[in-house]
Amino acid sequence: MNRIEQTLSIVKPDAVERNLTENIKRVFTENKLKIVQEKKIQISKEEAAEFYKVHQTKPFYERLCNYLSSGPITVMILEGEDAIKANRRIMGATDPKNAEEGTIRKQYGLSIDKNSIHGSDSIENAKKEIEFFFKN
Repeated sequence: MNRIEQTLSIVKPDAVERNLTENIKRVFTENKLKIVQEKKIQISKEEAAEFYKVHQTKPFYERLCNYLSSGPITVMILEGEDAIKANRRIMGATDPKNAEEGTIRKQYGLSIDKNSIHGSDSIENAKKEIEFFFKN
């Protein structure tokens, strides 16, 4: 049974810099994901380190934190049927070279690091990530 979920999406610095935010938002809405809240912000390296804490033992952690804090980002709460899975499908593989045609990363991603978009990978992480950016 499908359920209505919320997930977090981040339009990363490379895509914001190239003015792709509206194009990316359109992909979500065309795929029946509603944008419940959004804001354009810039985060510090410390905030990026906190956000990506789950990856802190991985070799790319430092690069990831530097990159996410390198320019403005647009954070969004997406809502829809099986939103987490739907968003992962719409985004495509982490490496744009391996992403399926028509996915956001295939269309707009520049590299495995600058892949234009982030999306929560589980219900637990979606809750944490939404709370991180949209504390009430």
